[in-house]
Amino acid sequence: MIKINSNRKNTSVTAVSTERAPMSSMRKHALAAGVLYLLTFVSIPTLALYSSVHQPNYIIGTGPDSSVIIGGILEIIMALACIGTAVALYPVLKKQNEGVALGLVGSRVLEAGTIFAGVMFLLTVVTMRQNAAGADALVISRTLVTMYDRMFLIGQSFLPAVNDILLGFLLYQSRLVPRSLSLIGLIGGPVLLTGDIFVLSGLMGQHDSLTGLFAVPVAVFEFSLGIYLIVKGFKLKATENEYTSDEIIQFGRD
Repeated sequence: MIKINSNRKNTSVTAVSTERAPMSSMRKHALAAGVLYLLTFVSIPTLALYSSVHQPNYIIGTGPDSSVIIGGILEIIMALACIGTAVALYPVLKKQNEGVALGLVGSRVLEAGTIFAGVMFLLTVVTMRQNAAGADALVISRTLVTMYDRMFLIGQSFLPAVNDILLGFLLYQSRLVPRSLSLIGLIGGPVLLTGDIFVLSGLMGQHDSLTGLFAVPVAVFEFSLGIYLIVKGFKLKATENEYTSDEIIQFGRD
């Protein structure tokens, strides 16, 4: 801030130091949500880490179990991040539509619960293998892995589609982010749901490469949203909670 004092005899210019305006609460929510959305992608390596546990004879095979354990840890981190995204966005989104915003929180929590359950299934298989359950436990181990796959279809495919439809609707309605970005979520959700229906009806295999294409729009939406919230934040005009820092020139006369 610059203050200028003037009188008839002399004019003095005094430079007054200024401090950076504190980050607004809206910006904090956007930054937290953006970081957490990017953190949900930490589970991508599980596609490779779980390849061994999907082998038919995994429970009677040899070799380390570390890849499955690491994959489980990554999924737990992802589940916690899922809850965090909804919690970070709720104070902002409830001002647009509290009922839908609350539904998003509930859906995200349910998604995290199914992820925890899926991890439990695979870690149970690892425990059986470490305890040398033997060939007698082959059927049980395969059942647990199949249960994980079905739980994955619900928790990490169906529910994310529902989440993105709800979130896309709220963001499109409020214009908190560019509408083109919101539309990706509104379109990606139904596309992913279509892929889930194809898998459940047996038209496609859950691990087919074509199946993964149905998840691309949702992945693009969530990754792009995370980046946008970190870099730009919400598209808001000045609010009562926001601080502005302008150069103020005051003219006074002694």
